[in-house]
Amino acid sequence: MSSANTLIFLALFIAPSMIAAQDDEAERKQTEREPPVLPEGLGGEAPQVDEAEATDGTSAGPALPQGLGGPKVESRGDGPPQVPAGLDGEDASGSPAESAADRSAPPGGFLAGVTGFWDTRVGMRVRDDPNQRTTSLGETRLQLSRDQYAGDVSFRLTADLVYDNVADGHKLQPEQGRGWLDLREAYLATPLGSSMDVRAGRHVLTWGVGDLLFLNDLFPKDWNSFFAGRDVEYLKAPSDAVRVAFFGDMLNLDVVYTPKFDPDRFLDNRRLSFFDPRFGRVVGRDVEFRPQRPDDWFGDDEWAFRLHRMLGGWEVAGYGYRGFWKSPEGFDPDSGQPLFPRLSAWGGSIRGPLHTGILSAETSWYRSRDDLSGTDPFVPNSQFRFLIGYEQEIIPDLTLGGQYYLERTLDFDALERNQPSGFAAPDENRHLFTLRATLLTHSQNVTWSLFTFASPSDEDAYFRGSWAWKATDEWRLTAGFNLFEGRERDTFFGQFETNSNAYIGLRYGF
Repeated sequence: MSSANTLIFLALFIAPSMIAAQDDEAERKQTEREPPVLPEGLGGEAPQVDEAEATDGTSAGPALPQGLGGPKVESRGDGPPQVPAGLDGEDASGSPAESAADRSAPPGGFLAGVTGFWDTRVGMRVRDDPNQRTTSLGETRLQLSRDQYAGDVSFRLTADLVYDNVADGHKLQPEQGRGWLDLREAYLATPLGSSMDVRAGRHVLTWGVGDLLFLNDLFPKDWNSFFAGRDVEYLKAPSDAVRVAFFGDMLNLDVVYTPKFDPDRFLDNRRLSFFDPRFGRVVGRDVEFRPQRPDDWFGDDEWAFRLHRMLGGWEVAGYGYRGFWKSPEGFDPDSGQPLFPRLSAWGGSIRGPLHTGILSAETSWYRSRDDLSGTDPFVPNSQFRFLIGYEQEIIPDLTLGGQYYLERTLDFDALERNQPSGFAAPDENRHLFTLRATLLTHSQNVTWSLFTFASPSDEDAYFRGSWAWKATDEWRLTAGFNLFEGRERDTFFGQFETNSNAYIGLRYGF
Protein backbone atom coordinates (compact mmCIF):
# COMPACT_ATOMS: atom_id res chain seq x y z
CA MET A 1 0.00 0.00 0.00
CA SER A 2 1.46 3.42 -0.97
CA SER A 3 2.09 6.14 1.60
CA ALA A 4 -0.78 8.24 0.26
CA ASN A 5 -3.28 5.34 0.30
CA THR A 6 -2.16 4.45 3.84
CA LEU A 7 -2.82 8.03 4.94
CA ILE A 8 -6.27 7.98 3.34
CA PHE A 9 -7.10 4.71 5.10
CA LEU A 10 -6.01 6.20 8.43
CA ALA A 11 -7.92 9.41 7.79
CA LEU A 12 -11.19 7.86 6.64
CA PHE A 13 -11.42 4.84 8.93
CA ILE A 14 -9.06 4.90 11.91
CA ALA A 15 -9.10 8.65 12.62
CA PRO A 16 -12.92 8.92 13.00
CA SER A 17 -12.81 6.06 15.49
CA MET A 18 -10.16 7.87 17.48
CA ILE A 19 -12.21 11.03 17.40
CA ALA A 20 -15.45 9.32 18.42
CA ALA A 21 -13.66 7.75 21.37
CA GLN A 22 -12.49 11.15 22.51
CA ASP A 23 -15.88 12.95 22.48
CA ASP A 24 -15.47 13.64 26.17
CA GLU A 25 -12.10 15.29 25.56
CA ALA A 26 -11.75 19.04 25.07
CA GLU A 27 -12.42 20.28 21.58
CA ARG A 28 -12.14 23.55 19.88
CA LYS A 29 -12.76 25.10 16.52
CA GLN A 30 -9.85 25.58 14.20
CA THR A 31 -7.87 28.55 15.47
CA GLU A 32 -7.41 31.44 13.15
CA ARG A 33 -3.88 32.59 12.46
CA GLU A 34 -2.80 35.66 14.34
CA PRO A 35 -1.76 38.56 12.20
CA PRO A 36 2.03 38.97 11.83
CA VAL A 37 3.74 41.73 13.73
CA LEU A 38 4.60 43.98 10.83
CA PRO A 39 4.57 47.70 10.11
CA GLU A 40 1.14 49.11 9.40
CA GLY A 41 -0.07 48.03 6.00
CA LEU A 42 2.18 44.97 5.75
CA GLY A 43 0.15 42.60 7.87
CA GLY A 44 -3.42 41.52 8.31
CA GLU A 45 -5.29 43.44 5.66
CA ALA A 46 -2.41 43.48 3.17
CA PRO A 47 -0.76 40.06 3.45
CA GLN A 48 2.29 38.88 1.59
CA VAL A 49 0.27 36.56 -0.60
CA ASP A 50 -2.64 37.48 -2.81
CA GLU A 51 -5.30 38.61 -0.32
CA ALA A 52 -7.79 38.36 -3.12
CA GLU A 53 -7.17 34.66 -3.16
CA ALA A 54 -6.77 34.04 0.57
CA THR A 55 -9.17 31.80 2.43
CA ASP A 56 -11.83 33.22 4.68
CA GLY A 57 -10.40 31.28 7.58
CA THR A 58 -7.39 32.64 7.38
CA SER A 59 13.31 18.84 -17.97
CA ALA A 60 12.40 17.37 -20.40
CA GLY A 61 9.46 18.93 -18.94
CA PRO A 62 9.33 22.61 -18.08
CA ALA A 63 12.35 23.65 -16.03
CA LEU A 64 10.35 25.08 -13.16
CA PRO A 65 12.52 27.27 -10.95
CA GLN A 66 12.30 26.50 -7.26
CA GLY A 67 11.05 29.98 -7.12
CA LEU A 68 7.44 30.96 -7.01
CA GLY A 69 6.62 30.74 -3.31
CA GLY A 70 5.08 32.57 -0.39
CA PRO A 71 6.76 35.13 1.83
CA LYS A 72 7.49 34.92 5.50
CA VAL A 73 6.20 37.29 8.09
CA GLU A 74 8.03 38.43 11.18
CA SER A 75 8.07 35.77 13.87
CA ARG A 76 7.26 35.79 17.54
CA GLY A 77 10.11 36.47 19.97
CA ASP A 78 12.95 34.09 19.37
CA GLY A 79 10.64 31.38 18.08
CA PRO A 80 9.92 30.26 14.53
CA PRO A 81 8.30 32.57 11.96
CA GLN A 82 4.60 32.30 11.26
CA VAL A 83 3.21 30.87 8.04
CA PRO A 84 2.46 33.38 5.25
CA ALA A 85 -1.12 34.61 5.23
CA GLY A 86 -3.18 32.84 2.62
CA LEU A 87 -1.01 29.73 2.37
CA ASP A 88 -2.80 26.69 3.74
CA GLY A 89 -0.68 24.82 6.22
CA GLU A 90 1.88 25.36 8.91
CA ASP A 91 5.35 26.80 8.98
CA ALA A 92 7.82 23.95 8.93
CA SER A 93 8.95 24.89 12.40
CA GLY A 94 5.64 24.86 14.19
CA SER A 95 5.49 25.52 17.92
CA PRO A 96 4.88 23.47 21.05
CA ALA A 97 1.31 22.23 21.09
CA GLU A 98 -1.15 24.02 23.33
CA SER A 99 -2.54 21.89 26.12
CA ALA A 100 -6.04 20.55 25.57
CA ALA A 101 -6.96 21.81 29.02
CA ASP A 102 -6.57 25.36 27.70
CA ARG A 103 -9.19 24.84 25.00
CA SER A 104 -12.95 24.97 25.33
CA ALA A 105 -14.87 22.02 23.94
CA PRO A 106 -17.66 22.96 21.49
CA PRO A 107 -20.97 21.27 22.28
CA GLY A 108 -22.69 19.00 19.81
CA GLY A 109 -20.11 16.27 19.25
CA PHE A 110 -17.76 15.75 16.32
CA LEU A 111 -19.53 17.89 13.70
CA ALA A 112 -19.56 20.93 15.99
CA GLY A 113 -15.80 21.22 15.58
CA VAL A 114 -15.73 20.97 11.78
CA THR A 115 -14.65 24.05 9.83
CA GLY A 116 -14.05 24.59 6.13
CA PHE A 117 -15.48 26.15 3.01
CA TRP A 118 -17.27 25.49 -0.25
CA ASP A 119 -15.50 26.98 -3.28
CA THR A 120 -16.48 26.95 -6.95
CA ARG A 121 -14.46 28.44 -9.83
CA VAL A 122 -14.70 28.76 -13.59
CA GLY A 123 -11.88 29.88 -15.89
CA MET A 124 -11.42 30.26 -19.65
CA ARG A 125 -8.37 30.58 -21.87
CA VAL A 126 -7.97 33.98 -23.49
CA ARG A 127 -5.69 32.63 -26.26
CA ASP A 128 -6.18 29.75 -28.65
CA ASP A 129 -4.44 26.48 -27.81
CA PRO A 130 -5.06 23.62 -30.26
CA ASN A 131 -3.74 21.11 -27.71
CA GLN A 132 -6.05 22.04 -24.83
CA ARG A 133 -9.68 22.67 -23.95
CA THR A 134 -10.90 26.26 -23.94
CA THR A 135 -12.02 25.80 -20.33
CA SER A 136 -8.97 26.20 -18.11
CA LEU A 137 -10.75 25.79 -14.77
CA GLY A 138 -14.12 24.31 -13.90
CA GLU A 139 -14.42 22.85 -10.45
CA THR A 140 -16.23 22.88 -7.15
CA ARG A 141 -14.72 21.70 -3.90
CA LEU A 142 -15.83 21.24 -0.30
CA GLN A 143 -13.09 21.44 2.31
CA LEU A 144 -13.70 19.96 5.75
CA SER A 145 -11.23 20.31 8.59
CA ARG A 146 -11.30 18.96 12.14
CA ASP A 147 -8.93 19.14 15.10
CA GLN A 148 -9.11 16.64 17.95
CA TYR A 149 -7.16 16.65 21.20
CA ALA A 150 -6.30 13.94 23.72
CA GLY A 151 -4.19 15.50 26.42
CA ASP A 152 -1.18 17.07 24.74
CA VAL A 153 -1.62 14.99 21.58
CA SER A 154 -3.50 16.64 18.72
CA PHE A 155 -4.83 15.21 15.47
CA ARG A 156 -5.80 17.26 12.42
CA LEU A 157 -7.68 16.06 9.38
CA THR A 158 -8.28 18.35 6.38
CA ALA A 159 -9.70 16.98 3.14
CA ASP A 160 -11.18 18.45 -0.05
CA LEU A 161 -13.98 16.71 -1.92
CA VAL A 162 -13.51 17.81 -5.54
CA TYR A 163 -15.41 17.74 -8.80
CA ASP A 164 -13.09 18.84 -11.63
CA ASN A 165 -14.68 19.31 -15.05
CA VAL A 166 -11.33 19.86 -16.80
CA ALA A 167 -9.77 16.58 -15.65
CA ASP A 168 -10.15 13.53 -17.89
CA GLY A 169 -11.45 11.48 -14.97
CA HIS A 170 -11.72 11.37 -11.20
CA LYS A 171 -9.54 8.36 -10.43
CA LEU A 172 -7.95 8.88 -7.05
CA GLN A 173 -4.23 9.79 -7.35
CA PRO A 174 -3.52 11.54 -4.03
CA GLU A 175 0.24 11.92 -4.51
CA GLN A 176 -0.38 13.91 -7.71
CA GLY A 177 -3.36 15.82 -6.27
CA ARG A 178 -5.77 14.27 -8.78
CA GLY A 179 -9.15 12.69 -8.29
CA TRP A 180 -12.26 13.29 -6.21
CA LEU A 181 -10.38 13.59 -2.90
CA ASP A 182 -7.43 15.84 -2.05
CA LEU A 183 -6.15 14.91 1.40
CA ARG A 184 -4.48 18.13 2.55
CA GLU A 185 -3.66 17.24 6.16
CA ALA A 186 -3.73 14.11 8.31
CA TYR A 187 -1.20 14.31 11.11
CA LEU A 188 -0.53 13.75 14.79
CA ALA A 189 1.36 16.38 16.78
CA THR A 190 2.66 16.49 20.33
CA PRO A 191 5.21 18.40 22.41
CA LEU A 192 8.02 16.44 24.05
CA GLY A 193 8.90 18.54 27.03
CA SER A 194 9.06 22.31 26.90
CA SER A 195 11.57 22.62 24.06
CA MET A 196 10.61 20.02 21.47
CA ASP A 197 7.64 19.51 19.18
CA VAL A 198 6.97 16.52 16.89
CA ARG A 199 4.51 16.22 14.02
CA ALA A 200 4.05 13.17 11.78
CA GLY A 201 1.77 12.52 8.81
CA ARG A 202 0.58 14.60 5.89
CA HIS A 203 0.97 18.34 6.35
CA VAL A 204 1.85 21.51 4.43
CA LEU A 205 5.33 22.91 5.12
CA THR A 206 7.03 26.17 4.17
CA TRP A 207 9.98 28.40 5.01
CA GLY A 208 12.10 31.11 3.37
CA VAL A 209 11.53 34.86 2.89
CA GLY A 210 10.66 35.24 -0.80
CA ASP A 211 7.32 36.59 -1.97
CA LEU A 212 6.15 34.00 -4.54
CA LEU A 213 9.80 33.09 -5.11
CA PHE A 214 11.36 29.97 -3.55
CA LEU A 215 15.04 29.38 -2.92
CA ASN A 216 15.51 27.20 0.17
CA ASP A 217 11.88 26.12 0.41
CA LEU A 218 12.15 22.74 -1.29
CA PHE A 219 8.81 21.40 -0.11
CA PRO A 220 6.25 20.37 -2.78
CA LYS A 221 4.43 23.00 -4.86
CA ASP A 222 1.34 22.65 -7.04
CA TRP A 223 2.06 24.53 -10.29
CA ASN A 224 -1.20 23.50 -11.95
CA SER A 225 -3.21 25.21 -9.21
CA PHE A 226 -1.02 28.30 -9.27
CA PHE A 227 -1.26 28.91 -13.01
CA ALA A 228 -4.92 27.89 -13.43
CA GLY A 229 -6.42 30.33 -10.91
CA ARG A 230 -7.12 28.29 -7.80
CA ASP A 231 -6.79 29.97 -4.42
CA VAL A 232 -3.16 30.78 -3.61
CA GLU A 233 -3.20 28.39 -0.64
CA TYR A 234 -3.12 25.52 -3.16
CA LEU A 235 0.29 26.60 -4.40
CA LYS A 236 1.61 24.65 -1.42
CA ALA A 237 1.19 20.90 -1.83
CA PRO A 238 1.28 18.63 1.24
CA SER A 239 4.24 16.52 2.35
CA ASP A 240 4.17 13.05 3.90
CA ALA A 241 6.84 13.72 6.48
CA VAL A 242 7.99 13.85 10.09
CA ARG A 243 8.89 17.27 11.43
CA VAL A 244 10.79 17.79 14.68
CA ALA A 245 11.27 21.29 16.09
CA PHE A 246 13.74 22.13 18.87
CA PHE A 247 13.47 25.46 20.69
CA GLY A 248 16.55 26.80 22.49
CA ASP A 249 17.71 29.98 24.17
CA MET A 250 20.26 30.70 21.45
CA LEU A 251 18.99 28.84 18.37
CA ASN A 252 15.94 27.01 17.11
CA LEU A 253 16.28 23.94 14.90
CA ASP A 254 13.68 22.42 12.56
CA VAL A 255 14.32 19.03 10.97
CA VAL A 256 12.01 17.50 8.34
CA TYR A 257 12.37 13.90 7.18
CA THR A 258 10.39 12.59 4.19
CA PRO A 259 10.83 8.79 3.89
CA LYS A 260 9.86 8.73 0.22
CA PHE A 261 10.47 11.57 -2.26
CA ASP A 262 7.57 14.04 -2.52
CA PRO A 263 7.93 15.89 -5.85
CA ASP A 264 6.12 19.01 -6.95
CA ARG A 265 2.72 18.57 -8.47
CA PHE A 266 4.47 19.52 -11.69
CA LEU A 267 2.75 20.65 -14.88
CA ASP A 268 -0.01 18.33 -16.04
CA ASN A 269 -0.04 18.25 -19.85
CA ARG A 270 -3.78 17.47 -19.75
CA ARG A 271 -4.37 20.93 -18.28
CA LEU A 272 -1.41 23.14 -19.26
CA SER A 273 0.81 23.34 -22.34
CA PHE A 274 4.58 23.76 -22.01
CA PHE A 275 7.80 23.54 -23.99
CA ASP A 276 9.21 20.01 -24.24
CA PRO A 277 12.82 19.89 -25.53
CA ARG A 278 12.33 16.27 -26.59
CA PHE A 279 10.12 17.56 -29.39
CA GLY A 280 11.47 21.10 -29.70
CA ARG A 281 8.01 22.65 -29.37
CA VAL A 282 5.17 23.44 -26.99
CA VAL A 283 3.13 20.31 -26.22
CA GLY A 284 -0.10 19.57 -24.40
CA ARG A 285 -2.63 16.75 -24.45
CA ASP A 286 -1.13 15.50 -27.71
CA VAL A 287 2.02 14.17 -25.97
CA GLU A 288 2.39 11.68 -23.13
CA PHE A 289 4.42 12.98 -20.19
CA ARG A 290 5.41 10.40 -17.55
CA PRO A 291 8.59 11.23 -15.64
CA GLN A 292 10.63 8.56 -13.85
CA ARG A 293 9.92 9.30 -10.21
CA PRO A 294 12.20 8.02 -7.41
CA ASP A 295 9.85 5.93 -5.25
CA ASP A 296 11.98 3.69 -3.02
CA TRP A 297 10.95 3.90 0.64
CA PHE A 298 13.84 5.13 2.81
CA GLY A 299 16.18 4.88 -0.19
CA ASP A 300 14.76 7.85 -2.10
CA ASP A 301 14.17 9.98 0.98
CA GLU A 302 14.59 13.69 1.72
CA TRP A 303 16.13 15.64 4.59
CA ALA A 304 15.64 19.34 5.25
CA PHE A 305 16.65 21.51 8.19
CA ARG A 306 16.61 25.12 9.31
CA LEU A 307 18.53 26.90 12.07
CA HIS A 308 16.97 30.24 13.00
CA ARG A 309 16.74 32.92 15.66
CA MET A 310 15.86 36.58 16.17
CA LEU A 311 18.64 39.18 16.40
CA GLY A 312 17.41 42.61 17.40
CA GLY A 313 14.18 42.38 15.43
CA TRP A 314 15.81 40.60 12.48
CA GLU A 315 15.01 37.00 11.66
CA VAL A 316 18.18 35.13 10.62
CA ALA A 317 18.14 31.57 9.28
CA GLY A 318 20.35 28.93 7.70
CA TYR A 319 19.03 26.04 5.59
CA GLY A 320 20.05 22.64 4.27
CA TYR A 321 18.42 20.07 1.99
CA ARG A 322 19.34 16.67 0.56
CA GLY A 323 17.03 14.97 -1.90
CA PHE A 324 16.07 15.58 -5.53
CA TRP A 325 15.17 18.40 -7.92
CA LYS A 326 11.47 18.88 -7.18
CA SER A 327 10.37 19.03 -10.83
CA PRO A 328 11.53 16.67 -13.62
CA GLU A 329 14.37 18.82 -14.95
CA GLY A 330 16.59 15.94 -16.07
CA PHE A 331 16.35 13.59 -19.05
CA ASP A 332 17.21 9.93 -19.54
CA PRO A 333 18.52 9.59 -23.14
CA ASP A 334 18.10 5.79 -23.03
CA SER A 335 14.40 5.69 -22.09
CA GLY A 336 13.56 9.11 -23.49
CA GLN A 337 11.76 10.03 -20.27
CA PRO A 338 12.14 13.01 -17.91
CA LEU A 339 13.65 12.33 -14.48
CA PHE A 340 14.40 13.91 -11.11
CA PRO A 341 18.19 14.24 -10.59
CA ARG A 342 19.66 14.23 -7.09
CA LEU A 343 20.11 17.60 -5.38
CA SER A 344 21.65 19.15 -2.28
CA ALA A 345 21.07 22.77 -1.28
CA TRP A 346 22.60 25.10 1.32
CA GLY A 347 21.53 28.65 2.02
CA GLY A 348 20.61 31.44 4.39
CA SER A 349 18.17 34.31 4.80
CA ILE A 350 17.58 37.49 6.77
CA ARG A 351 14.44 39.55 7.21
CA GLY A 352 13.60 42.58 9.32
CA PRO A 353 12.39 46.18 9.52
CA LEU A 354 14.15 48.92 7.57
CA HIS A 355 12.87 52.49 7.67
CA THR A 356 9.07 52.08 7.34
CA GLY A 357 9.14 48.78 5.48
CA ILE A 358 10.51 45.24 5.53
CA LEU A 359 13.81 44.21 3.92
CA SER A 360 14.47 40.57 3.06
CA ALA A 361 17.35 38.71 1.45
CA GLU A 362 18.00 35.04 0.75
CA THR A 363 20.67 33.00 -0.98
CA SER A 364 21.09 29.34 -1.88
CA TRP A 365 23.65 27.06 -3.52
CA TYR A 366 22.12 24.19 -5.50
CA ARG A 367 24.59 21.31 -5.82
CA SER A 368 23.47 19.00 -8.63
CA ARG A 369 24.82 15.69 -7.29
CA ASP A 370 24.36 13.76 -10.54
CA ASP A 371 26.54 16.22 -12.48
CA LEU A 372 29.13 17.80 -10.20
CA SER A 373 31.41 18.67 -13.13
CA GLY A 374 28.63 20.31 -15.14
CA THR A 375 29.40 18.28 -18.28
CA ASP A 376 26.17 16.27 -18.54
CA PRO A 377 23.74 18.20 -20.78
CA PHE A 378 20.82 16.02 -19.64
CA VAL A 379 21.15 16.98 -15.96
CA PRO A 380 20.70 20.54 -14.65
CA ASN A 381 23.93 22.24 -13.63
CA SER A 382 24.64 23.38 -10.11
CA GLN A 383 23.30 26.89 -9.46
CA PHE A 384 23.73 29.91 -7.24
CA ARG A 385 20.51 31.74 -6.37
CA PHE A 386 20.08 35.14 -4.75
CA LEU A 387 17.07 37.23 -3.76
CA ILE A 388 16.62 40.67 -2.24
CA GLY A 389 13.30 42.40 -1.65
CA TYR A 390 11.65 45.35 0.06
CA GLU A 391 8.02 46.21 0.83
CA GLN A 392 6.17 49.01 2.56
CA GLU A 393 2.86 50.81 2.77
CA ILE A 394 3.13 53.83 0.47
CA ILE A 395 -0.14 55.47 1.49
CA PRO A 396 -2.92 54.12 3.70
CA ASP A 397 -4.30 50.87 2.22
CA LEU A 398 -1.75 50.78 -0.63
CA THR A 399 1.24 48.47 -0.24
CA LEU A 400 4.06 47.98 -2.75
CA GLY A 401 6.75 45.32 -2.74
CA GLY A 402 9.60 44.61 -5.14
CA GLN A 403 12.21 41.86 -5.50
CA TYR A 404 15.29 41.08 -7.57
CA TYR A 405 16.16 37.42 -8.19
CA LEU A 406 19.32 35.96 -9.75
CA GLU A 407 19.69 32.38 -10.95
CA ARG A 408 23.31 31.75 -12.01
CA THR A 409 24.32 28.52 -13.77
CA LEU A 410 27.64 27.26 -12.44
CA ASP A 411 30.11 25.35 -14.67
CA PHE A 412 28.50 27.15 -17.60
CA ASP A 413 31.50 26.77 -19.92
CA ALA A 414 31.49 22.99 -19.43
CA LEU A 415 27.77 22.91 -20.17
CA GLU A 416 28.19 24.84 -23.41
CA ARG A 417 31.02 22.59 -24.59
CA ASN A 418 28.93 19.45 -24.08
CA GLN A 419 25.55 20.73 -25.27
CA PRO A 420 24.25 18.51 -28.12
CA SER A 421 23.12 20.14 -31.34
CA GLY A 422 19.47 21.05 -31.41
CA PHE A 423 19.31 21.71 -27.67
CA ALA A 424 19.51 25.29 -26.42
CA ALA A 425 21.68 25.93 -23.36
CA PRO A 426 20.19 28.10 -20.60
CA ASP A 427 21.54 31.59 -20.01
CA GLU A 428 24.43 31.74 -17.59
CA ASN A 429 22.54 34.36 -15.58
CA ARG A 430 18.75 34.57 -15.40
CA HIS A 431 17.54 37.88 -13.99
CA LEU A 432 14.01 38.33 -12.66
CA PHE A 433 12.21 41.32 -11.14
CA THR A 434 8.89 41.22 -9.33
CA LEU A 435 6.48 43.95 -8.26
CA ARG A 436 3.44 43.50 -6.04
CA ALA A 437 0.76 46.18 -5.61
CA THR A 438 -2.11 45.66 -3.16
CA LEU A 439 -4.93 48.19 -2.71
CA LEU A 440 -7.79 47.97 -0.18
CA THR A 441 -11.01 49.89 -0.83
CA HIS A 442 -14.64 50.02 0.37
CA SER A 443 -13.76 49.93 4.08
CA GLN A 444 -11.11 47.31 3.28
CA ASN A 445 -13.74 44.84 2.10
CA VAL A 446 -12.49 44.94 -1.50
CA THR A 447 -8.92 43.93 -2.36
CA TRP A 448 -7.17 44.69 -5.66
CA SER A 449 -3.87 42.94 -6.30
CA LEU A 450 -1.38 42.77 -9.17
CA PHE A 451 1.79 40.69 -9.04
CA THR A 452 4.20 41.07 -11.97
CA PHE A 453 7.16 38.86 -12.87
CA ALA A 454 9.49 40.26 -15.55
CA SER A 455 12.75 38.75 -16.82
CA PRO A 456 14.98 41.02 -18.96
CA SER A 457 17.31 38.10 -19.75
CA ASP A 458 14.53 35.78 -20.97
CA GLU A 459 12.47 38.67 -22.38
CA ASP A 460 9.28 37.29 -20.90
CA ALA A 461 6.78 38.21 -18.19
CA TYR A 462 3.87 36.94 -16.11
CA PHE A 463 1.04 39.17 -14.85
CA ARG A 464 -1.06 37.76 -12.01
CA GLY A 465 -4.05 39.93 -11.13
CA SER A 466 -6.86 39.37 -8.65
CA TRP A 467 -9.88 41.11 -7.15
CA ALA A 468 -11.86 40.03 -4.09
CA TRP A 469 -15.01 41.33 -2.46
CA LYS A 470 -15.75 40.22 1.08
CA ALA A 471 -19.52 40.51 0.97
CA THR A 472 -20.02 39.08 4.48
CA ASP A 473 -17.92 37.21 6.99
CA GLU A 474 -18.89 34.01 5.16
CA TRP A 475 -19.22 34.97 1.49
CA ARG A 476 -16.37 36.05 -0.80
CA LEU A 477 -16.49 36.76 -4.54
CA THR A 478 -13.20 36.64 -6.46
CA ALA A 479 -12.00 37.22 -10.01
CA GLY A 480 -8.59 37.28 -11.61
CA PHE A 481 -6.32 36.56 -14.54
CA ASN A 482 -3.01 34.88 -15.39
CA LEU A 483 -1.37 36.48 -18.42
CA PHE A 484 1.90 35.18 -19.91
CA GLU A 485 4.07 37.00 -22.46
CA GLY A 486 7.36 36.04 -24.11
CA ARG A 487 9.45 36.72 -27.19
CA GLU A 488 10.44 33.03 -27.45
CA ARG A 489 8.40 29.90 -26.78
CA ASP A 490 11.19 28.06 -24.93
CA THR A 491 11.66 30.55 -22.06
CA PHE A 492 10.06 29.95 -18.69
CA PHE A 493 7.08 32.30 -18.96
CA GLY A 494 7.07 32.45 -22.76
CA GLN A 495 6.20 28.74 -23.03
CA PHE A 496 2.94 29.36 -21.16
CA GLU A 497 1.47 32.03 -23.47
CA THR A 498 -1.46 29.86 -24.61
CA ASN A 499 -2.26 29.07 -20.96
CA SER A 500 -3.24 32.71 -20.31
CA ASN A 501 -6.64 32.71 -18.62
CA ALA A 502 -9.27 34.62 -16.68
CA TYR A 503 -11.43 33.18 -13.91
CA ILE A 504 -14.18 33.94 -11.40
CA GLY A 505 -14.91 32.22 -8.10
CA LEU A 506 -17.35 32.15 -5.19
CA ARG A 507 -16.54 30.90 -1.69
CA TYR A 508 -18.62 30.28 1.42
CA GLY A 509 -16.66 29.75 4.62
CA PHE A 510 -17.91 28.14 7.81
